[in-house]
Amino acid sequence: MIVGLYRAGDSRLHRAGPGRKLLALILGGTLLLAISSLWLAALGVLMVLALYGLAGFGPRILWAQLRPIAFVLAILFLAQLWLATPAEAVLVVLRFAALVLAAGLVTLTTRTSDLVAAIERGLSPLSRLGLDVAKISLAISLAIRFIPAIGQIAGEVREAQLARGRRPSPLTLVVPVIVRLLKMADEITDAIDARS
Repeated sequence: MIVGLYRAGDSRLHRAGPGRKLLALILGGTLLLAISSLWLAALGVLMVLALYGLAGFGPRILWAQLRPIAFVLAILFLAQLWLATPAEAVLVVLRFAALVLAAGLVTLTTRTSDLVAAIERGLSPLSRLGLDVAKISLAISLAIRFIPAIGQIAGEVREAQLARGRRPSPLTLVVPVIVRLLKMADEITDAIDARS
């Protein structure tokens, strides 16, 4: 199961309401995906890095967020470089890095219980339509926490392959990562079922 990422602190980001942080994440992510300017995407990454500093997180925590996804970013870059232009490859990597770092920042500064409660409040009008808001909010909060876990799993698989003397390639990395993600998805499903 995914371990908690929350780190206690007294920064303005820690004190900000979880609903505001989630709304900012949704709007910021949508804006990042909508822009096609390389410079604006780079500015987005710089803004997220500045928010890490504002939250009181130093280079070590920032690197802990980036290290697990570094290999995934490299694969994304190479794939886009092959399929598109170098500028588009950099744009995709900047967008993905900014989104992962922003989602990581939300989970680092917000307790999971607060995230779930905020999502439940935001989705409560949908309960009139017969939707189980508690299950939906739990699934969304787990998905937010799932993003950094993907990079962590890819890093663990890569390290395991290196320890066995194998040189990781995209093909030999993808299959074990997918298997581990499916196993994690089963655990998340069991957790959602247990909550109901």
